[in-house]
Amino acid sequence: MIDRRTFSKAVGLGLGAAAVPTGAVAADRSGRPTAVDPAEGPAPAEVPAPARPFGRLKQVRAGVLDIGYAEAGPAHGPVAVCLHGWPYDIHSYVDVAPLLAEAGYRVIVPYLRGHGTTTFRSPTEVRNAQQSAVALDIVALLDALGIRRAVLAGFDWGSRTAAIVAALWPERVRALVSVGGYLVTDVRAQQNPLPPKAEHTWWYQYYFATDRGRRGLENPQYRRELCRAVWAEASPTWAFDDATFERTAAAFDNPDYAAIVTHNYRWRLGLAAGEPRYDRYERRLADRPAIGVPTITLDPGLDPFLASTDGLGYRKFFTGAYEHRVLDGVGHNAPQEAPAAFARAVLDADRL
Repeated sequence: MIDRRTFSKAVGLGLGAAAVPTGAVAADRSGRPTAVDPAEGPAPAEVPAPARPFGRLKQVRAGVLDIGYAEAGPAHGPVAVCLHGWPYDIHSYVDVAPLLAEAGYRVIVPYLRGHGTTTFRSPTEVRNAQQSAVALDIVALLDALGIRRAVLAGFDWGSRTAAIVAALWPERVRALVSVGGYLVTDVRAQQNPLPPKAEHTWWYQYYFATDRGRRGLENPQYRRELCRAVWAEASPTWAFDDATFERTAAAFDNPDYAAIVTHNYRWRLGLAAGEPRYDRYERRLADRPAIGVPTITLDPGLDPFLASTDGLGYRKFFTGAYEHRVLDGVGHNAPQEAPAAFARAVLDADRL
């Protein structure tokens, strides 16, 4: 077990800042509670060091994929698997991974199917991105790497994937960190409209439901422009530069990218079929299974996709040890915008 003193040293914060109270907690980008002692003045904001690039990426055959992944930390440390979302890639964790590695974790950051160097092993394999298929990729990755149990942490597609593994294969999960809470898709419920303002936020999923949208995503120039527009909308205070975006955008050049992304959103809306081999998992997920592993949920305060940040809307789905935290001033890409707070949540979830 990693001790809190070691971790606090790794993230460059004092022990007092590392102690985060349980329950609904507001935190700034460094993960410090926003409530401060007036005598001390406001807590200083985190000024992260320049992102350290991942080392040489690795590849492993896992299930139907050849998965590309970054790895950091000691080979025999407790394992943390960090899962990215759309339109992002492994570099959402470029600052999180070294913090966890310095705290003694073996950190695995895989490209999800259709992204970066993750490819299908067979040219005839269906380019399917339904939720259970993506979750089984992670189970296959754990098997391929000989990992019995891991902390799973993610946002966006990564939150959904991690939550599904925790719900259906809890014996493989030490703890869970989920940005946005319980994101398991209920395809039937997706048929019900949201308020128009909320629907507007999801404009791209309707774009991808059309052939026009698919062709837009296949066009290299439009693909980058579209993804960059989503970054700006989803993280309104994140001042990323061109180099940061282009580093991630290279992962969008995967030949299966457009097929995987459009299938994911079409399947969620009930506009594309899944595969029969996954039906048994989807039937279980349709029942909205509870998650019993130790969990910390994170709600970014500026994430436009969250209806609220109190966590009450999904609290009932987490039946084990649990904390909920709010990241004030942070947008959708929580691990890249607030790496210390995210890394701290991983450590704390593993100690619940």
